[in-house]
Amino acid sequence: MRRSIATVCISGTLDDKLTAAAAAGFDGIELFENDLVVSPWSPSEIRERCTDLGLSIDLYQPFRDFEGVGPELLARNLERAERKFAVMRELGVDTVLVCSSVHPDAADDDDLAASQLAQLADRADRHGMRIAYEALAWGRQVSTWDHSWRIVKRADHPALGLCLDSFHVLSREVSPDGIAGITPGKIFFLQLADAPHLRMDVLQWSRHHRLFPGQGAFDLPGFVELVLAAGYDGPLSLEVFNDVFRQADPARTAVDAMRSLIALEDRIATAPPATAVEAVPVRRRAGRRLPPAPELTGHAFTEFAVDGHSGPELRSALRGLGFAHTGQHRTKPVELWEQAACRIVLNSAVTHPGPATISAFAVASSDPLRSLARAEALLAPAHPNVREPGEAELAAITAPDGTSVLVTHPGDDWRSDFLPTGAGDTPGAGLLTVDHLGLAQPFDHFDEAGLFYHSVLGLDHLATEEYAAPYGLMRSRAVANPSRSVRLALTVALLRRGEWAPAVADPQHVTFTTADIVATASALTLPKLRIPDNYYDDLAARFGLPDDFVTTLSSHGILYDRDPSGSELLHLYTPVFGGRVFFEIVERRHGYDRSGEPNAPVRMAAQRHRRLTAG
Repeated sequence: MRRSIATVCISGTLDDKLTAAAAAGFDGIELFENDLVVSPWSPSEIRERCTDLGLSIDLYQPFRDFEGVGPELLARNLERAERKFAVMRELGVDTVLVCSSVHPDAADDDDLAASQLAQLADRADRHGMRIAYEALAWGRQVSTWDHSWRIVKRADHPALGLCLDSFHVLSREVSPDGIAGITPGKIFFLQLADAPHLRMDVLQWSRHHRLFPGQGAFDLPGFVELVLAAGYDGPLSLEVFNDVFRQADPARTAVDAMRSLIALEDRIATAPPATAVEAVPVRRRAGRRLPPAPELTGHAFTEFAVDGHSGPELRSALRGLGFAHTGQHRTKPVELWEQAACRIVLNSAVTHPGPATISAFAVASSDPLRSLARAEALLAPAHPNVREPGEAELAAITAPDGTSVLVTHPGDDWRSDFLPTGAGDTPGAGLLTVDHLGLAQPFDHFDEAGLFYHSVLGLDHLATEEYAAPYGLMRSRAVANPSRSVRLALTVALLRRGEWAPAVADPQHVTFTTADIVATASALTLPKLRIPDNYYDDLAARFGLPDDFVTTLSSHGILYDRDPSGSELLHLYTPVFGGRVFFEIVERRHGYDRSGEPNAPVRMAAQRHRRLTAG
């Protein structure tokens, strides 16, 4: 199916938007009237520009407050429509979106609405044009898809059909299942948007919180299946109102948008059809398939970029955690530190000194070539690493925050690039594997990052949590593969901070597993993070824990959480090292599957106190 995007999704001038849409591979656009009004180009020049870029204009929108009015206003509305038809002729577009009226005087009269829409469709038909009627979720009299369909059926005009917008449909209480029964050919246009589930005014929800498919909570594959079952064969078009997207780099937003559509098509193609859509032909359900995401078997290594100040701090911290410096790269200033299956790489080849940062991480894939092919199909092509002859080839995919994601074979071929140091027999501290990485995301790219890791690496969205931190509201999103051998925790501050922000900027961390956190805590030789007694008093009260258990936790600075099923998490944190990085150690009991978000404010405050007292 063709792919289209509304100009309202993207920031910039109309030329910025068209250029970005074409570069991302879209076939067409929905032209939002505001973008036409402020453009220095005439409608015919816009048409020529779109033709030059290989874009069609699939929809002109919106035409507002038309139906359910008195005779005088109807006459004015029809005259207004004639002017728009003239503009559409110059643009070369044959379909206009007419929103259900929000006019305070719009009549609650389906017969009147149908009659007036039929008159509008009759005029459109004389120009070779069509009317796509859309029920706004906040429409004055018509606010659900089934109501708009009743009116269209009653009007019974060949030039009048429906525009179905996933937000307007799925944000309301009316089931979408009946969409599959709409008369074939009467869905003129399909608009797609995802969104989180929010309890707020639906207009504000729509205008500020829409997302691209796969970034929210709506069942868009199921919705699209229903529309296809009704015989729809037009474009899949994105209409997303989002404050962040409309301020972001248009080229980047357009790529994110295209990635979301590619991933959505793949989900539709690979999902078993629901009962209501069994009749959708296989050729149309198949769409454009992606290479399946291969199984990921675990974290291979995490690389930190360090300089002359942060490097010594991280080396000391790793020793205190029981790591050994086991390898030195053959040709680069890169060190390998190991403990059991936990591997940290320190890369001193930095060009711009600054805080330590997770510059790259590697995951082991059962089929690295297929992982890279899937990434390329999702507009995240890999780039080869700079290497000497005989060194391992590690292709890297660039994540939205700039982190390099490397894909390796499970056999750890990359380790042959390191010469052994002979320091591999240290006792360690009981660390076993990497549990997850904590990656703070730029504010503008948090949702993009969630879609990237889900679609490119095949990581599932586990949960999104919000919590009040010492310096503002934070959001955390956990993603993981089915076996939980690869986990990531993405975090973001929900409001951009002002000049006073004593928190660590964009903190990152690596979390390790242990089978006995008390024994591990006893074996650590690095400074402990002091957790206030108030926390443990509250912990005992909230969970009814035995006094001796709480005392043990307190003596080692171990935090605790328990979910409603009784699963438990025991975890501890280190201070911040290298200006940005800290480590976490976890013992998961009875299948605990979260990241201990309720304790994040405790950790942040304790790290802040440590920085103040140490300074």
